[in-house]
Amino acid sequence: MSKQVDGQIGAVAALVRSTFLVNAVYADSAREYGLTQQQGQLLCVLMAQPYGMSELGAVLRLAKSSLTGLVDRSERNGLVQRKPDPEDSRAVRVALTRQGAKLADEFYTETCRRIEELTSGFAAEERETLAALLGRVVMDNKVPTVFLEPGPTR
Repeated sequence: MSKQVDGQIGAVAALVRSTFLVNAVYADSAREYGLTQQQGQLLCVLMAQPYGMSELGAVLRLAKSSLTGLVDRSERNGLVQRKPDPEDSRAVRVALTRQGAKLADEFYTETCRRIEELTSGFAAEERETLAALLGRVVMDNKVPTVFLEPGPTR
């Protein structure tokens, strides 16, 4: 177990604690948009493309029953729709509705703004270093695209 030295913490503690911090920001943002944290995650994942249920379960790391309940609730709220899979007549793909896409975009933009604020005290070079290091962790561990890269069009 590593000890805190001169106000600094080790990489493991920093990663774990930053996960809690980002999750809290994400949950607060979701709540303000009338979403659960999982619904917010679902909307953000679906911004990239529609997914089949098994793909979606793998990306969100949810069991089939949990995913079905999440999609059912989101569908009842008019945020997502199930469409027939053009490649497999027995399967469906989950996609955002117009209402879901609008809400996803608003939620995503606000969540990005709030997460960006977490590093507001950093110099541009420090932000770039942090992004490069965390980016390597994500890429080396093949984390699926669960959140689009913020860009100038957002």
